Amino acid sequence: IRSWIQANFCKRECVKFLPVSRDHHRCYPVCQVCQSLVRCCCGRLIAEHVGPYSGLLGHGPGPDSTDEEEWYVLRHTSVSPTDAFGLLDFQASTKRTCHAKYVRLSSDTPPELLVQLMLREWHMEMPKLVISVHGGTESFPLSPRVYQAFSTGLITAAESTGAWILTDGINTGVSKYVGDAVKVYGSHDQRKRNVVGITPWGIIENNSDLIGCDVFRHYQALGNPLSKRASLNGMHSHFLLVDDGTMGKSGCQIDLRKRLERHIHFQKIHPRLPEHVPLVCVVVEGGPAILSVVLEYVRRSSPVPVLVFEGTGRAADLLALIHKQTALDLDIKEDVLLRIQEMFGVERQEASELLNIIMECMEHRELITIFDSESEDLQEADAAILTTSLRGTRASPEEQLNITLAWDRADVAKDNILVYGQQWQAGSLEQTMLDALLMDRVSFVKLLIENGMSMNRFLTISRLEQLYNRVIPIYHLHETRLPAVYRISLIDIGMVIEYLIGGAYRSTYTRKSFRAMYSRFHNPTSSPFCNARKSPLTPKTSPSRSHFHRTARPCRQQEGAVAPQDVKSAPSPEFVCTFNDLFVWAVLKHRQEMAMFLWQHGEQAMARAVVACKLYRAMAGEAKESNMGDSMSEELKKNSLEFGQLAVDLLDQAFRKNERMAMKLLTWEMKDWSNFTCLQMAVSSRLSLFVAHNCTQMLLTDLWMGRLNMSKNSWFKIIASILMPVAIQMLEFKSQAEMSHVPQPQEALQFGWDPGNPGASEQEGATNTGDEERGSRCLCPWTRKVYDFYTAPVVKFWFHTMAFLVFLMMFSYTVLVRLDEKPNIQECLVITYILTMAAEKAREVWVLEPRKFTKKLKVWFSEYWNINDFMGILLFLVGVSLRWHQETRLASHIVYSLDFIFWSVRLLDLFAVNQHAGPYLTMITKMMSNMFYIVVIMAIVLVSFGTSRKSILSPNEDPSWSLLRDVVFQPYWMIFGEVYAGEIDACSKPETCVPGAFLTPFLQAVYLFVQYIIMVNVLIAFFNNVYFDMSSISRKLWKYNRYRYIMTYQEKPWLPPPLILLSHMTLCLSSMWHKHRKATKRGRTGLKLLLAPDDLKKLLEFEEKCVAGYFRDKKESQQGSQINQIRSSLVFVSRAEEMAGVLVEVAEKVSIIQDNMRTLDSHLGQLQDLSALALDTINFLSATDNQQQEVARLGKSQPITCHHEQVTYSCCLQIGESVAPSQAFQSPKHYRSMPPSLLRGLGPGRQRPSLELPPGTSVRPFEVRSKCLLASSKEEEGSFRWSLQHGDSREVTILNLLKYFVLLFCGYDGSLLVIFFFCFLSAMERNNLMRLAHSIPFTPVSLLGGVEVCIYTLEETEAGSSLGDLSSSISTWIQHGRTAVLQPLAHQEVLDGGLRRATKVVCTWAEGDVLKLGSVYVVKAFRPEVVRIWQKVFPISTSLHLCLREIQQQRAAQKLMQRFNQIKPSSVPYSPRFLDVSLLHWRSDGQWLTVEKNMGGHFRKYNNNTGEEISPSSGLEEAILAFSHWTYEYTNRELLVLDLQGVGAELTDPSLIRVDDKSSSGEMAFGPANLGDDAIQSFVIKHTCNSCCKKLGLSGEVTLMSQVEG
Repeated sequence: IRSWIQANFCKRECVKFLPVSRDHHRCYPVCQVCQSLVRCCCGRLIAEHVGPYSGLLGHGPGPDSTDEEEWYVLRHTSVSPTDAFGLLDFQASTKRTCHAKYVRLSSDTPPELLVQLMLREWHMEMPKLVISVHGGTESFPLSPRVYQAFSTGLITAAESTGAWILTDGINTGVSKYVGDAVKVYGSHDQRKRNVVGITPWGIIENNSDLIGCDVFRHYQALGNPLSKRASLNGMHSHFLLVDDGTMGKSGCQIDLRKRLERHIHFQKIHPRLPEHVPLVCVVVEGGPAILSVVLEYVRRSSPVPVLVFEGTGRAADLLALIHKQTALDLDIKEDVLLRIQEMFGVERQEASELLNIIMECMEHRELITIFDSESEDLQEADAAILTTSLRGTRASPEEQLNITLAWDRADVAKDNILVYGQQWQAGSLEQTMLDALLMDRVSFVKLLIENGMSMNRFLTISRLEQLYNRVIPIYHLHETRLPAVYRISLIDIGMVIEYLIGGAYRSTYTRKSFRAMYSRFHNPTSSPFCNARKSPLTPKTSPSRSHFHRTARPCRQQEGAVAPQDVKSAPSPEFVCTFNDLFVWAVLKHRQEMAMFLWQHGEQAMARAVVACKLYRAMAGEAKESNMGDSMSEELKKNSLEFGQLAVDLLDQAFRKNERMAMKLLTWEMKDWSNFTCLQMAVSSRLSLFVAHNCTQMLLTDLWMGRLNMSKNSWFKIIASILMPVAIQMLEFKSQAEMSHVPQPQEALQFGWDPGNPGASEQEGATNTGDEERGSRCLCPWTRKVYDFYTAPVVKFWFHTMAFLVFLMMFSYTVLVRLDEKPNIQECLVITYILTMAAEKAREVWVLEPRKFTKKLKVWFSEYWNINDFMGILLFLVGVSLRWHQETRLASHIVYSLDFIFWSVRLLDLFAVNQHAGPYLTMITKMMSNMFYIVVIMAIVLVSFGTSRKSILSPNEDPSWSLLRDVVFQPYWMIFGEVYAGEIDACSKPETCVPGAFLTPFLQAVYLFVQYIIMVNVLIAFFNNVYFDMSSISRKLWKYNRYRYIMTYQEKPWLPPPLILLSHMTLCLSSMWHKHRKATKRGRTGLKLLLAPDDLKKLLEFEEKCVAGYFRDKKESQQGSQINQIRSSLVFVSRAEEMAGVLVEVAEKVSIIQDNMRTLDSHLGQLQDLSALALDTINFLSATDNQQQEVARLGKSQPITCHHEQVTYSCCLQIGESVAPSQAFQSPKHYRSMPPSLLRGLGPGRQRPSLELPPGTSVRPFEVRSKCLLASSKEEEGSFRWSLQHGDSREVTILNLLKYFVLLFCGYDGSLLVIFFFCFLSAMERNNLMRLAHSIPFTPVSLLGGVEVCIYTLEETEAGSSLGDLSSSISTWIQHGRTAVLQPLAHQEVLDGGLRRATKVVCTWAEGDVLKLGSVYVVKAFRPEVVRIWQKVFPISTSLHLCLREIQQQRAAQKLMQRFNQIKPSSVPYSPRFLDVSLLHWRSDGQWLTVEKNMGGHFRKYNNNTGEEISPSSGLEEAILAFSHWTYEYTNRELLVLDLQGVGAELTDPSLIRVDDKSSSGEMAFGPANLGDDAIQSFVIKHTCNSCCKKLGLSGEVTLMSQVEG
């Protein structure tokens, strides 16, 4: 590769320095300034230039010279072999391995060399489509929908057709989008990723790193953002780096790209198709240069279609805009000019030139396609690309069909070519069908068949042979190493089929009728029968494969051979090729997908499935024997199993529909398949599942019993009837209708005794038919019963078994007594039995279906019991021949004795018929066949030990045959435990002690250990394994072998030997009679069902229905599996919901337990406080020091005072005065480390902020009263009280206060000591900390997190009126709020509404029970735009006004809901409720908000503030909607509660609609969502009363208050 690339590809380097600037510097050539500033026309500085400096400064022409030299590539650059090619490894991608091949080449490189490089050296496949992507080179944005349409369409079109994508290859602009599309949607297979970047060498970032011959370079795709050069995109597969000698300049790749596209365009799209490779241009965004590129494409001699992606920007959008305009008037033209100027930033003159270019493009409007990804009516992007490329070819429909065939895009052909109204000439689609078959395009074969392609007209002998010769040859023929000029004929294929199926199968292609017809289509001079023998074999041809060369067609060239016209034009009237021939072709060519498709068409689906199973199985065996690889063998075996399962499923489908018709499908004689039956073919294919099916077994049972109708004690009745024939008349027989599906034996057909088969007589000649009918009418009822009894296979079995047992008894008597000179009666009977048995075996061989005697013998000897019988008969004949001579009579007796073993073993075959004993015999057979290698190993060990032992113990033996016996005799019996203990030590007797005899005990010990301990146990373990493996399938195998047993006795004559000779004589006379009458002979043997044409037609129609039903059931099962998956997921969801409910219950129980634990801890803390108080009292009483008594007395009587004292850091607080916020702790750490309410305990002057209602606040009809919590007079004077419990208090002494201040100053840095923190905790918290102190040391940590807020709540005050009245209680605000700390959640959901924004927070600390610790709440704030709107109404504290009115209207709705729940009837079981809402002051920014409990679950909105409501689907929804109606009626049509929403029965954020009062001053009583009369009128119109409204006694129609007053 290296030498070839360097020999054919070059690079260019500038060899003459021509400065860009024409100002001549009068300085030396080595001037440092010039070397750093002056550039050559090639883009390089002087220091970077490799050429000579001639003509530089001081040597060039003077300033007066007008002749200035221009820089040209060909004149000023030199050519040298390329020095940069190899493999790039892009390190920026981590998801997949990104390698790309690259080469640096000259800009004038011939395109032929480029194509040769890509195909031969880079091993790319010839493209079937070229997609040239053009667009913006700078980065530009694409909308997600446009990007997805472009990416998926481009990659799908490229990968489905095998296209090449050509781009600029840089990591910006449209090339980057192409790379991103490959990264996201492309295949991981490197062979399918054919994205070629044609990039200028001079603009590549760090191109010097790529220099090297056949190197592997790591490349970083992320370039320098400050550099003017570009990086290569890492998702391209190949790069052509175009070099014209310049540096930092682009444009040299344009001409090379055009020439490469043009060259590829004129290549053939496929070797079989004459069409060229289509080329399509895709435009995405782009600048002014793209318009010229589009014009150049559409004005070529062979124009190139252009697909423009609308919505990508700039040039693409301009083309799409003009393309949609049929004509441009002045206004539109002016608008377009303004767009061009604004879009490209050009002057009007240049904009006019660009518009002219666009208009020239529109002259070829038919070549430009606009794809709008926003439109839902257009096709997919990939189909648009392919359709556009077809449009540019200007080809006929036939040629376009060939192009889509090469793409394998049947969907494009169906939507654009094979459309309604398209006229096709007769036979125009036949070549396309042939190409589709040869190219294995299953979808196109299906499409052509759907469009009326006649297979009988298309498939001729010539085309069928062309199919076999044009594709990869069959490996059975390939292994014979045929000559290169050899042409495979159908007769060769027939012989291959016969070889693969084996047995008595005869292919249609090898029959005499086909050979005669086949020879008439060829030149008589090349007679098939003379040339068949003259076909020379190569020297390497195997003799076993030589039969493949026997052909009825002369050898000639495969290519260029022209068949006779009559063969190609029309099918032969004598031989019509059908789907069966095409199906066999697909199977032999190993095209599984095509075979599966063809299986669905045509007749005899079950037979074809079984034939395919047999062919694939035979080919798998051949592949394994031919060492073609395990993968090939396994794949063929897998295909065989697939077709076998298909046959079983089809049989099961037919059996479920109609049992009798399914049985007919098994046994009807198929003319197209060598007169075989499906059952015969399944047995030949060893398809045990098919034979073991219930349908097959029922048919075999009917065949076994014949016309006998008995279920219990059948063996007893049959034996009794055989012994006493009179009892036959007492047996019950089946009717003719019950036996219509069972084929009759050969004798019944010959004698016309087949009334159960109505179609048999129609297939015979008229004369023969009349004879059979007369013979049938001559039968009497009792003769019919006798005939039916003796022809039943089960009767034959018992009759022959009884005769065989009698034969064994006489044979055993013969071998046990002395042989006389003349045979006695018993021996004569034995001789007669065996001789007649030999005659029967000869008859069995003669009636076999193969016509050649050698094949007959091969089929007959393939059965084990036939071999056993042959050996028994042969050995007996040897014994008979020896018994006539006195000197050999004893030998004859020995031969008789050995022969008796063979006939005794024959009894096992009789037991195989039994359903209980049969499976055991199957297991024994399997064990015997698998133990061969273990027995061979044991024999090797035995012979090695026996030989060594014999040679040591008997060193002086003479040669004799007895040595063989002595070697193996004793070692063999040692395996079974006979160790010959007396002979172990040979030296125990002096006469037997020989040199080396001491070794034999050691050898015997080793032998017994290996043979007895190891090998025998291995054999036992092996048998055990075989037993367990066979026990699960033995019954299935017995069912499979049952066919052989039944067919054996079905074809036997009913008389056993030696009486069977009478049956033979009868058959001979019958054959002579038919020959004398010249009657039509039935060319069949075996058990086959002959059907009349009408019955056969019905049977085939039934089979077609079964096939359709099979695929329908398969589709339904697939859909059912998806439904089951959905159901299982629903069950999982329901179980998850149940578990969630259980978890909720557990959480509630845990919460209750925690509350109980808190109460218990609180009680323990109070006990600790009382114990501390008692301890202080005892200390006081026991004090003896006067100073202590004075201090105690002062602490008890005098108040605590504090003057203004200067303390370090100015942290002292004035007790008794209010504390300004600036005087509080400045550090925010205090708020994070301890509850703010504890800091507030520094003095009574630190009061909670009071709630001052803004002026003008209207609270009607609810009154807000002040409930001031003022400090007592003692507290104002400076005394500080600490509440221990309700009703009790204790003053802090002066010493404790001093200690408090000391600790406070020590903890100013934000980490309060544990003593200080412990003093201000509650009793429960102190108890918990004391418990914790026993286990871990306490360190000052931040226990709380969040922001401090103040909560104001409403309290109810009874007004003394009657219960149930709305004015019975008045809502009053608590003037002083309570503090809490709230922490916003990290993961917020979208909870915003039309007026407010919501945020979820968690309470980390709260004062009292204002909020619940650890609970989640929702804080809501009005949107800024809403606040700005209402500032005109409430200039001061606008958000506070809005929050108060929102809380007010929710409290009003809450009271209405309470009243509603009190008066609603019991038939309405639901009791909705509104959440409690509180006012929240966010201290950090002074914002007013509302806070309420968070609702978990599915949030629903039942109606809105305009009266629109949902359709109720449950009682709860009806009750909530009826509540709105009830509030309107209950308040005398003055108030209406709308905008009901929430989770289940918990509601929030209602809108209280109030009737507009014109006399009011315009104040807003409720929230800003009050729409007044408009909302009420809309509700009246849209509300529909439900059952709950009727239960509440509400009127059926809602009326306005104005209507009532009117």
